[in-house]
Amino acid sequence: MTTDLSAYASENGIKYFMISYTDLFGGQRAKLVPSQAIAEMQEGGAGFAGFATWLDLTPAHPDLFAMPDADSVIQLPWKPEVAWVPADLFMDGKPVEQAPRIVLKKLVKEAATLGLRVKTGVEAEFFLIVPDGKAISDEYDTAEKPCYDQQAVMRRYDVVAEICDNMLALGWNPYQNDHEDANGQFEMNWEFDDALATADKHSFFKFMVKSIAEKHGLRATFMPKPFKGLTGNGCHCHISVWNSEGTTNAFADEGAEFGLSADGKSFLGGIMKHASALAAVTNPTVNSYKRINAPRTTSGATWAPNCVTWTGNNRTHMVRVPGPGRFELRLPDGAANPYLLQAVVIAAGLDGIRTKADPGPHSDIDMYAEGHTVTDAPKLPLNLLDALREFERDEDLTGMLGTDLSTAYLKLKRNEWDSYCGHFTQWEREATLDI
Repeated sequence: MTTDLSAYASENGIKYFMISYTDLFGGQRAKLVPSQAIAEMQEGGAGFAGFATWLDLTPAHPDLFAMPDADSVIQLPWKPEVAWVPADLFMDGKPVEQAPRIVLKKLVKEAATLGLRVKTGVEAEFFLIVPDGKAISDEYDTAEKPCYDQQAVMRRYDVVAEICDNMLALGWNPYQNDHEDANGQFEMNWEFDDALATADKHSFFKFMVKSIAEKHGLRATFMPKPFKGLTGNGCHCHISVWNSEGTTNAFADEGAEFGLSADGKSFLGGIMKHASALAAVTNPTVNSYKRINAPRTTSGATWAPNCVTWTGNNRTHMVRVPGPGRFELRLPDGAANPYLLQAVVIAAGLDGIRTKADPGPHSDIDMYAEGHTVTDAPKLPLNLLDALREFERDEDLTGMLGTDLSTAYLKLKRNEWDSYCGHFTQWEREATLDI
């Protein structure tokens, strides 16, 4: 039964609700609604002008209404008088088919028609930086191999512990926090869940991390490659597929190679088949391609793929299969839209099952040392424009995501690329001023 948000407010001391949705670019949009008005908003939705956010709408379009998903409400642990509620977008009484959360819910339902329940977890890496964004926030974090640095993580204990305490309070079952491979970079892990729940948590996590960082006078960024020479922010996605009750891993087969059933191999085959197009969504910004096509970092490895390859328990490939019935997609980065990331994984995987896609042979080599020897695997796109072209060509994937979403996404992302190309940079001045 749907939660009564007015009653929820009374029981939990809520003064305000943030009715929130995520636009096509991953921007989080919200209206702050006093609890006295929440009953009306729960009935009819909070009104927005869609053109004012990154959606393919015009000023002439009717009001956009964000209908709160009351059963997914989250009380802010660091400001308990406020509750955050993810919302689904409607216009003229109909779902907005380009809205990321709507697209994900459609694909979750499609998986359910096959008796499948996709469960995922994400590793959303981030940097803690100074407020102007020009440097990491810890001047002593200078180690050449900073990953798991004990002193560095403890110098940011107040921030990391507060975020983890909040996840514990929310029942997310966080299980580890660490300093990551770049100076100033961190990762915090919580338990995997159904794809929609993971997307909601991922969206809220980004909001929470930024809010707690600001509370401590810092800034958090999930930007894929904020600093030259340092490892970028990945958002590795761990994927398993279960029966409809969520009690049995449908892709686990202890007797098969890598512990993947035939359908599991086909789902993986779909990921491999659509990888180049997938990148337009999993790596959605100009900056994204400075991470997946980066030269060796100061730590010795980028920890990001640049070829469409898969393997067993080997972190140098695009996909690794660390155990039976599950695999890790290492392609996505910190800019990935939490809802479209899950949607595109399910879309590619279901198409793989439908077509009985073959993932091809696995590889056991160290791609960072021997990747140049691989000649039979596609390279990932070199830039956002190449990725968008691959996405447009992949009619099976765009069809799975829906025409409205795919058309809107391509249009707005092409506009973004054009804006980037029209921007004059310091590099151009330095390299060509005297030519």
